[in-house]
Amino acid sequence: MIRHALCLALAFVATPAVSQQKTTAGSGAVLRGLEKVNGATQDLEMTIGQTEKFGRLNITLRECRYPEGNRAGNAFASMEISEAGREGTIFSGWMIASAPALNAMDHSRYDVWVLRCTTS
Repeated sequence: MIRHALCLALAFVATPAVSQQKTTAGSGAVLRGLEKVNGATQDLEMTIGQTEKFGRLNITLRECRYPEGNRAGNAFASMEISEAGREGTIFSGWMIASAPALNAMDHSRYDVWVLRCTTS
C-alpha cells in the first residue's frame, strides 16, 4: 500500500502541468489598504512604477498581471512596501487577489492587498 502511494506521488510530481495560464500585463492596479487600529480602508489606484503613501507606508507597484482575455480575472501584483522611519522593505513580492493571505504583508497596524489590475 505504501509503495503504491509512493508511486502515485512520484508520477504526479513527474507529470508536467496540464496547462500554464497565459497572462497579460496591466498598466496599473487597484490596491486596498486597511488601517487596523480604526478599521479605515482606502483604495489606491496606481500605475506601474508609481509609489503611493498609505499611512506610514510607501507602496511601489512594480507589475500587475491578469489572465489573458479576462481583465476581471484573478490579478497578480508585484510590489515593494516600506515604512517611514524604518530601514529596508517590509514586503517585497507578489500578492494574488484571490488569495491575499497566501503571500501577505506582516504588519501590526496595516494590511494591503490587490483587488484587480487596470488597463489604460
